[in-house]
Amino acid sequence: MGIYEELVARGLIAQVTNEDEIRDMINNGKATFYIGFDCTADSLTAGHFMALTLMKRLQLAGNKPIALIGGGTTMIGDPSGRTDMRRMLTMEDINHNAECFKRQMERFIDFGEGKAQMINNADWLLKLNYVELLREVGACFSVNNMLRAKCYEQRMERGLSFLEFNYMIMQSYDFYYLFQHYGCNMQFGGDDQWSNMLGGTELIRRKLGQDAHAMTITLLTDSQGNKMGKTAGNAVWLDANKTSPFDFYQYWRNVGDADVLKCIRMLTFLPLEQIDEMASWEGSQLKPWCTARRRRRRPRPPPRRSSSAAGATPICPPPS
Repeated sequence: MGIYEELVARGLIAQVTNEDEIRDMINNGKATFYIGFDCTADSLTAGHFMALTLMKRLQLAGNKPIALIGGGTTMIGDPSGRTDMRRMLTMEDINHNAECFKRQMERFIDFGEGKAQMINNADWLLKLNYVELLREVGACFSVNNMLRAKCYEQRMERGLSFLEFNYMIMQSYDFYYLFQHYGCNMQFGGDDQWSNMLGGTELIRRKLGQDAHAMTITLLTDSQGNKMGKTAGNAVWLDANKTSPFDFYQYWRNVGDADVLKCIRMLTFLPLEQIDEMASWEGSQLKPWCTARRRRRRPRPPPRRSSSAAGATPICPPPS
């Protein structure tokens, strides 16, 4: 079984631009792909964790990941799936959040020479001249198509600002830039990003006459269709200072029986054959096994503080 077939079996793939070409690329380690992470908070969440596990799976299969820190796109704010405009962050806040993301990602992904790369889109987006950008790529975007995009759907009823309307262009430009300067030929993202990702592949095709590909990851939802990774309206954070190891454990411990196998397939690296054996188990048989296994395999919580002459310092201190 190739990595593409494994992703399908784990229920991770939602939409693809060209299945045959994408299968060939990732099964043979020919993909240089990126996943974007906007710096809207000072910690990654359980939702980001699924993207990181996908990145790790593809890296182990010989593909080259790019973790794109959204220092530039965070200045705009992604309207996808939101009913209101995101809070505007200062550059200081965004830079601080970016540093926290970097430290967390390094715990999951192997970065270095010939391995994964971590890049910040502020390096090119913040240098753009607006008029020059419009002349370079503006004609490649149809306003009619943009207004029909899924990522703007929820905002059209309550009002979409021109600032947020530009987000699709910024994300598309990222792919266009990475394709030219880093050989990036594929983009992965959540299924709510599909319209933005198609904007990037179309921009590359129209400006460069070449093909690039996109694949969306299935959103992690429960059996009622509710987005998982939040508890009592709050995100489940990967930072132990924001969600304690106990609360993180309890969140997954309390997942409904109908959703346990799906979570194990999508979020763990357990062999599929082993997971398939569990399908015949009853809830009372499955839940204790998962609990015991999580206790045995649960990693130690990341160190929250490091000692120094000045005293204990948080691993991601707030910006001064």
